[in-house]
Amino acid sequence: MEPAKDDDSDSAKERRMSRVGKKPIPIPPKTEIGFAERMLTVRGAKGTLARKIHPAVDLKIEAGEIQVKAAEGHEKGGRALQGLTRSLVANMITGVDKGFERILEINGIGYRANMKGNSIEFNLGYSHPIIFDLPEGIAATVEKNTLRLQGIDKEALGQTAASIRRLRPPEPYKGKGIKFAEEHIQRKAGKTGTK
Repeated sequence: MEPAKDDDSDSAKERRMSRVGKKPIPIPPKTEIGFAERMLTVRGAKGTLARKIHPAVDLKIEAGEIQVKAAEGHEKGGRALQGLTRSLVANMITGVDKGFERILEINGIGYRANMKGNSIEFNLGYSHPIIFDLPEGIAATVEKNTLRLQGIDKEALGQTAASIRRLRPPEPYKGKGIKFAEEHIQRKAGKTGTK
């Protein structure tokens, strides 16, 4: 019996490519795309973002959409990065067109946040207030116990939200602390509740 041969035909390579990476990215109206010297620039109603594109991947911009392809000579590495690059580029386009938002909830008696210019002052049960400086491109609003973060860079927005949550992560007994609005805290019973 002959050993199975490796199928390296074009159709087999196509099957192994990322499904996400193969999907074209539509370019919204009034959004400008520039791609020169591996640098992708996206301009839209909300602002401008730029990102260096990996040499193993190429972008094909035509007919109001962007296709992410593996670069010639980098087929293996390009296929590995195709889906990631497609997601990053799609996030850039969505960011400059519509923007992104993360909502955090502050729970606990006396726990609150107040805007002070481009900083947020938190009272989180410590002996002193905590001042958190917002990075460039991130805006925030506070309504009662809800903190709303907005920005065009999804990566920077997520990092900022995670840094704020780390100031006082929610504890599992009473749920006091800062949590994401969509986050569910698995509660634990206290010592009196175990009888």
